[in-house]
Amino acid sequence: MNDLAKNLGAVAPTRLKDARIQAHYAVQWVTRAARANLEAAADDSHSNLGWDVDQAALISHDLVTPDNETVHVGLDIAAMRLFIAGSSGRSDELMLNGHGDIEAGEWLDGQLHKFRLQPAGAVSLPYGLDDHSLGQGAGYTAGSHAGELAELAAWFAVAADALETVRATLGHLSPGPSPVRCWPHHFDIATLLSLEEGDPETARAIGIGMSPGDGTYAEPYVYINPWPPLAFDDLPGLPPPGHWHTEGFVGAVATGTQLLTLADRRGGLIAFIAGTIEAGRRKLAV
Repeated sequence: MNDLAKNLGAVAPTRLKDARIQAHYAVQWVTRAARANLEAAADDSHSNLGWDVDQAALISHDLVTPDNETVHVGLDIAAMRLFIAGSSGRSDELMLNGHGDIEAGEWLDGQLHKFRLQPAGAVSLPYGLDDHSLGQGAGYTAGSHAGELAELAAWFAVAADALETVRATLGHLSPGPSPVRCWPHHFDIATLLSLEEGDPETARAIGIGMSPGDGTYAEPYVYINPWPPLAFDDLPGLPPPGHWHTEGFVGAVATGTQLLTLADRRGGLIAFIAGTIEAGRRKLAV
């Protein structure tokens, strides 16, 4: 993972918007399959995705077939490859380049049918996505965005590595950190460090994650958000290269552009996350 962090920046973080939106659309097929085949969780966690290091892909929770076989659906962002794999070794894939979402849904439903699982095509999402030609039936254009998609996948890989590394140091805290998962609504990969039991609306916690970009920052950025939010006039100093964001949410942020300035990108990223967590805990008095 060190080499991957060192190689970030082949494409500038500010040039990943279209690749990010296309990947965001594509990953909805992974979460639709989960929504169609898993019992709904109150916090919607049944729909979230894990980063699989071996496959360099976002994958669903395991789906269990009527034959008691486990199956997962995944998206290889770099190749824009939608795939399905079962514990028996059965698998198939669809390269999304040139195909639209109608074709993707038909393909995935056919594959789910082979495993005697429920179709994903009719699943409605409880949120909207950014406007894009994909929403009007256009095809994915992975071929002309190969560099951007590979760079976007690298950001997910580096973020997952850093989050898992930091999470492993937080096991002494209670209730402690949640698993590192990607949430398909905002497309961020994150863990929630819960610092006390109770109503999540009021219980102290720190959200730690990486967004691949959104309406706030049009590039990947790492965020650490103490909860309840810290007071604007009493924000602690931050490790480099972060700054406090105070419009819309109060949180520590390091953008992709800022992170690329670090001499040791992986080490600096982990130090930024860990140091900001400590600063947040001090302010939250836990």
